[in-house]
Amino acid sequence: MKIERITLTHVRVPLVEPFKISNGEVSEKDGILVGVASEGVVGWGEASPMSGGFYSLDTPESVWDDLVGKLIPGILRKRPNSIGDVNSLLDGTDASPFAKAGLETAFWDLEAQKLNEPLFRTLGGTTGSIESGLAVGIYPTVNKLLSAIERYLREGYKRVKIKVQPGWDIEPLLAVRGEFGRIPLMVDANCAYTQKDLDHLKAFDDFELLMIEQPLAKEDLEGHATLQAMVQTPICLDESAKDSATVRKAIDMKSCRIVNIKIQRVGGLMHAKDIHDLCAQAGVPVWAGTMPELGIGGVQTAHLGTLSNFAYPTDVESSSRWFVDDIIEPLIEVKNGLITIPPGTGNCYTVSEPKLKQYELRKQSFL
Repeated sequence: MKIERITLTHVRVPLVEPFKISNGEVSEKDGILVGVASEGVVGWGEASPMSGGFYSLDTPESVWDDLVGKLIPGILRKRPNSIGDVNSLLDGTDASPFAKAGLETAFWDLEAQKLNEPLFRTLGGTTGSIESGLAVGIYPTVNKLLSAIERYLREGYKRVKIKVQPGWDIEPLLAVRGEFGRIPLMVDANCAYTQKDLDHLKAFDDFELLMIEQPLAKEDLEGHATLQAMVQTPICLDESAKDSATVRKAIDMKSCRIVNIKIQRVGGLMHAKDIHDLCAQAGVPVWAGTMPELGIGGVQTAHLGTLSNFAYPTDVESSSRWFVDDIIEPLIEVKNGLITIPPGTGNCYTVSEPKLKQYELRKQSFL
């Protein structure tokens, strides 16, 4: 594999509406696009931490520094010949998983293009269509929450996920069930509760939820195990599911019955696939989550979500659901609740150079 150039482009795209979860809010989406040119082909990846670092300690600035200072010099010095070689190099650093994911996924796109096949087939998937679920943040009022759900459900999303936190859980759940009946419904707490709230969380069983996503702190596998033993609703780990070893420990402790896999959080597609395979062997279903990323991160998550053990709709939604624009062509679309990957090779979506330039904050190339 002859690497000719690596290019980083930091972009910022306005959101359609602010995205608020239990520990932060953003109104713009930052992404670092990683382009790896090799033998006339360019592979694209995306490093996509939230600005302000409210999902993790990683920020666009720190991830950029890791790419420039730690990862790209090592790649250019060692010149890896395979995806496995790339991951061995990345795993040997203390760089952010977001930075690793941005670089590693670009090599997957390259690999699939050179094999003349779509990325999902390179990963081991057999179909280019997956179900999409609607995710909504925390709104100022219950009525605004209901209006948002009604507006976006017109695209046919296969389930609804609402964000919850102490003081914003039972009331919105009652309202959503009252307005939309038995629609498939789940909640995501983003670590907002503690073990002091376990009795309160038992009340979530009344709403026949698909799952409760990450109710407790990411380090608290014991607390999640205690909660799972107390409730009928499956507990899903998200922030806790940072690597295969931790997921194995969580499964052994019975801390969850579902796992959310995020490419950015685990450091790339190879580690995401490893966690998928581990969970499949253990009989634990998974689903593909997002931050949400811009288009490249979104479509790579969609490709990943075609693997056999992804049992629930993905959080990848239409580009227009979150962003005033996107940096890919065509845009991601949801039709009748499905995302269908267009014909092509690699990511199967093209990075728009004019849009990169339009939303660019900074750019740097490496030879």
